[in-house]
Amino acid sequence: MTARSLQSGAPAGERAATTPSLWARIWHNDAPGYLFLLPWLIGFLGLTIGPMITSFYLSFTDFDLLTSPDWVGANNYIRMFSNDPKFWASMRVTMFFVVFSVPLKLAFALAVAMLLNRGIRGLPLYRALFYLPSLLGASVAIAILWRQIFASDGLINKLLAMVGIMGPSWISNPKTSLWTLIILSIWQFGSPMIIFLAGLRQIPQDMYEAASLDGASKWRQFVKITLPLLTPVVFFNAIIQTIEAFKSFTPAFIISGGTGNPINSTLFYTLYLYQEAFGFFRMGYASALAWVLLALVSVFTAVSFLTSKYWVHYDE
Repeated sequence: MTARSLQSGAPAGERAATTPSLWARIWHNDAPGYLFLLPWLIGFLGLTIGPMITSFYLSFTDFDLLTSPDWVGANNYIRMFSNDPKFWASMRVTMFFVVFSVPLKLAFALAVAMLLNRGIRGLPLYRALFYLPSLLGASVAIAILWRQIFASDGLINKLLAMVGIMGPSWISNPKTSLWTLIILSIWQFGSPMIIFLAGLRQIPQDMYEAASLDGASKWRQFVKITLPLLTPVVFFNAIIQTIEAFKSFTPAFIISGGTGNPINSTLFYTLYLYQEAFGFFRMGYASALAWVLLALVSVFTAVSFLTSKYWVHYDE
């Protein structure tokens, strides 16, 4: 028995019994936070982690939703890379879409952001109007409208006919069908535009004033001041928009009628995955396709972060 316990008038055993344990104190302090997180944790485990684990297991099986999964090992992946021409066709279409749509969208978004950054009157209204396509672009209604605009008797060909030009059938022509989807993606430039505008507002104006006094042209100011200081925003937008481009599905599904035609020219990877899963009920093979897509996006993101140190410039 210690001197302190003697002074308190209580045996040491009784004092130890009344002192709460470390875990009890942590739970007492953090219990409200865990209770608030509980709905998110349930959803994360039940709707994200659980389906991911199930999908990974199904990617090694032959499963059609009607019978029990039949373990086939790596056969789905072997078939995908060695004996599936539609897989490679969808990969080519998706990569073409990503390579052209993302840079063009970012360039257009940056141009509009720089225009709005000049302090024009009614900026909030223009900002809302330009952002609106990003909210509506992935909807079924916009995809149907886009199909009507680029149809053989659509608005585009009617405008061309007014100047004596006979326009092609943009949707049914394999040389132009994918470009209609790229234009639709560029039209949804509002989200990166808002982010670019916020980044432009953070660049000190005295740097432009000093450059103007030194005789630097507007183009040189853009190359030497705007772009270097905006590279973190460019990097963020590039990552987000590239991932969204890989996941693009609704426009290709609606415009092509869910087939990816003509001649698989609009067969996006996600559209092919949908066909395998819900068209032919090859859920095991579709799960393998999904995991290959996840690996592809992960590799791209990792490479982007590894190479960002060579061209992304932060304040420090």
